Amino acid sequence: MVDEKIKEIEKEYKNCLEYLLQAKKEPQKFKEVLKKIGIYEEILKLKKEYERILEKIKEDEVIIKGNEQELKEIAKEELDFLINEKIKIEKEIENLLNPKSDIDSKNVIVEIRAGTGGEEACLFVADLFRMYLKYCEKNNYKVEILNSHPSELGGFKEIIFYVKGNNAYGNLKYEGGVHRVQRVPKTESYGRIHTSAATVVVLPEIEEKEIKINLDDLKIETFRASGHGGQHVNKTSSAVRITHIPTGITVSCQDDRSQIKNRERAMKILRARLQDLYEKEKKEKIDTQRKKLIKTGDRSEKIRTYNFPQNRLTDHRINFTSYNLDKIMDGEIDELIEQLKKQMEKTQ
Repeated sequence: MVDEKIKEIEKEYKNCLEYLLQAKKEPQKFKEVLKKIGIYEEILKLKKEYERILEKIKEDEVIIKGNEQELKEIAKEELDFLINEKIKIEKEIENLLNPKSDIDSKNVIVEIRAGTGGEEACLFVADLFRMYLKYCEKNNYKVEILNSHPSELGGFKEIIFYVKGNNAYGNLKYEGGVHRVQRVPKTESYGRIHTSAATVVVLPEIEEKEIKINLDDLKIETFRASGHGGQHVNKTSSAVRITHIPTGITVSCQDDRSQIKNRERAMKILRARLQDLYEKEKKEKIDTQRKKLIKTGDRSEKIRTYNFPQNRLTDHRINFTSYNLDKIMDGEIDELIEQLKKQMEKTQ
């Protein structure tokens, strides 16, 4: 069954490439075709690796039936590894062939804000951003900073960034919540361990056609940017602030020199926040708490603890503990993400 689907994908992939060669292309269809090509190329890449592993398995099985004892031992060890890799790739192909949700395939907007802990919390925001940035680089995701508010010691009071790539939301959707850090802060001269926190909100990208925003409901202001942006920030009113009057949601963007680009970024964030708010209203039937929900991301409980002295990370939702915090902070969060998806989706 999987082989048949892959054959269909190979045909569809060729059709998509032929479409790109056409002189006239509809903008929306062109966008959809590019998205399909990205998914198809990932599947075909996995197929190629899968076929290579099958060939190696056959070779090892022949060696194991032979008389060379030393080679047989090596082949047996390699065979165990190859079988695990084969199962892993089969699952990856199956997930790509049968996505659980269209929303999982969306690009994503991630917002990280400093919580309790003052300057140390701001530094932790920078650490979390770096962790996600490294993860995205390893997975060939593109990252664009939409807005940021740097702190005095090189951290961030807030940073909002956009992640573009296949299944970006599906992989990052469980990162939302309160992230707690336990360590000796750079600001502490006595070597005492402090506890600080940062909050993360993860929102799927919402395109213009998916949500209707009445322009009369928007208050759009421009102002001169401030912060660590270079001298140009104080010369022109390039920064943009958009307020959605019915909900009170306010979005500011100032990181780009272009007022037009800052406005586009602000609208991207606003659409995602409004959609998140509307979804919560449907699910929870709460109207009076709408501002609170969008500001806090419904983050009443800590989801994760990063204990630097013990090199330990604990995700409290799934009782997952790792003593490789140094590697995790360097973007190696694939195992954690897979465990989250596996266990969190059981309860949904």
